[in-house]
Amino acid sequence: MWKQLISIVKKIFTLAEQTERNEGEIKEIRRELREVVSAIERLAYELRRTSDRERSEREKLALSLENQLLKFERGTSLPPQEDPAKE
Repeated sequence: MWKQLISIVKKIFTLAEQTERNEGEIKEIRRELREVVSAIERLAYELRRTSDRERSEREKLALSLENQLLKFERGTSLPPQEDPAKE
C-alpha cells in the first residue's frame, strides 16, 4: 500500500513537471506563431505594394505607347505645315 502511494505521488510530481514544461513550450510556440503571422502580414503588404507599382508601370507604358501612336498618326495624316514666313 505504501509502495502504491509513493508510486502515485511520484507520478503526480512527474506529471506536474511535464505540465510545466508543456506550458513553457506552448508559450514559445505561440510566440513563434506570432512572429510567423507578422512576417506573413509584411510579405502580403509588400506583395500588394509590388502589384500596385507594377500596375502603375503598365499603365504608364500603355499611355506612352498610345501617345507615341497618336504622334505617329498625326504626323502621317496631317498635311505638312506651311511656313508662315513664305506667304
